[in-house]
Amino acid sequence: MSEKPIYILAIESSCDDTAAAVMRDTTVLSNVVAQQHIHEEYGGVVPELASRAHQQNIVPVIDVALKKAQITKEQLTAIAFTQGPGLMGSLLVGSSFAKSMAMALNIPLVAVNHMHAHILAHFIDEAGFDKPTFPFLALTISGGHTQIVVVNSFFDLKIIGETTDDAVGEAFDKSAKTLGFPYPGGPLIDKYAQLGNPKAYRFTKPKVPGLNFSFSGLKTQILYFVQKQLAENPHFIEEQRNDICASIQETIVQILMDKLKLAVAQTGIRQIAIGGGVSANSGIRKALKEAETQYNWKTFVPKFEYTTDNAAMIGIVGYYRFKENHFSDAGVVSKARIEF
Repeated sequence: MSEKPIYILAIESSCDDTAAAVMRDTTVLSNVVAQQHIHEEYGGVVPELASRAHQQNIVPVIDVALKKAQITKEQLTAIAFTQGPGLMGSLLVGSSFAKSMAMALNIPLVAVNHMHAHILAHFIDEAGFDKPTFPFLALTISGGHTQIVVVNSFFDLKIIGETTDDAVGEAFDKSAKTLGFPYPGGPLIDKYAQLGNPKAYRFTKPKVPGLNFSFSGLKTQILYFVQKQLAENPHFIEEQRNDICASIQETIVQILMDKLKLAVAQTGIRQIAIGGGVSANSGIRKALKEAETQYNWKTFVPKFEYTTDNAAMIGIVGYYRFKENHFSDAGVVSKARIEF
């Protein structure tokens, strides 16, 4: 007799995207994201505006997710939600709704770590995408995080390297702002970099011991470089845009790859899985593909829609936590900062 399927409604509201997904075991039935474009005019996410937008979006997003999955709320087995890390106001909207709905339906509530979800997104069943086997190294790179994690099992994860200041996504976005690009500028750097010469300009890589990262010095270096060039030639950015972007991207990719090579040397683990919004970057994906041949690594890059903030990745962690009876009660607290 086959096991009864587990249907999980997952809610993600850690930053400025309101997302809901419905999972049947490890398969995604729906994955809906409502983006907030209001932040573009401010050049970054405004926490107060983000939480207000979540309040407006959460009911319609969940409604659409259930309809797309073609199930009713009464068929749900459990509700998973992002406990943290993230913006406190945004997290509270998602957790409050999840608690209320789980209580009303009398079904289990499952709290999920957002960074844990970026890593386990690789275990979503998706045609054409392989799953890593344990142990593997996870490089989680986003606007708020840069970490190298040893993943021994679904729930045994250890951070062996992380940023000491800014995250890699912030380095991309702040550099883009220096170049006068609109927010979010990281994807624009990637777009123009593909047309430029990555060796055109040289930026010094920060010297950080061990497996930790630092991006604040690089950001400042890029700012001073652009200011100096503009003083000599006011049209410098428009004339050299592609080469500037290619050189910035090349430097950041090399910083990430240098640390990954060191992590492989120290752990002996040759399976590398990347996740987080910055893993959509074409330069990083290309470097990882080349490393498969050059260093005999096996690399894993999730489907694009599971790299940026989404609820399916919350749902997959929710599924594995449900199987282990890792439930939360209504007193569970949202946390802006949270460890594995």
